[in-house]
Amino acid sequence: MRVIKLAILSFIFLFLLVTTISLFIPSHIRISRATDINSTKQEVMSFIVDPLKWKEWYPGADSLDILHIEGKPKGILLDSSGLLGLSILNINDSVVTVGEVGNIATQRMEMGWKVLSGGNENNVVAQWYMDFKLRWYPWEKFKSLFFENIYGAHMERGLANLKELSEGRHSSSN
Repeated sequence: MRVIKLAILSFIFLFLLVTTISLFIPSHIRISRATDINSTKQEVMSFIVDPLKWKEWYPGADSLDILHIEGKPKGILLDSSGLLGLSILNINDSVVTVGEVGNIATQRMEMGWKVLSGGNENNVVAQWYMDFKLRWYPWEKFKSLFFENIYGAHMERGLANLKELSEGRHSSSN
């Protein structure tokens, strides 16, 4: 009986310790990558605002289905069952915001792209960011420590594809 009591008290103490440590990890995490692109802002934005063009540069989107809302392409479906997708939420002259949609969407992740003018009209900076809103759960907080490794390479690959595509189209149109 003493061993069981000790095990239960040890488990409770360990849980409280891990939970307390996790409270020092922020609840809002932003991962961001950026690259310079030798192209016009309009050219780069044309690839970002059109989900049909995402298949050309967004890593893994070439095998995903397009999400249609009210008959218009608004994003991509992340699974074949249609329960989770990414949909464009907002578009302005230099920012496109995308969020999770679907039956299993948590609404705690939002991502977007910013296209900012560079030194001249044929040079822009494209930034891809992901915002995560975490709950207090210790496993969510500790998992967030790995987001940089999980999503960073994916974002870099996507920006490299966008750069190659935009610069290729821009040089062929000159």
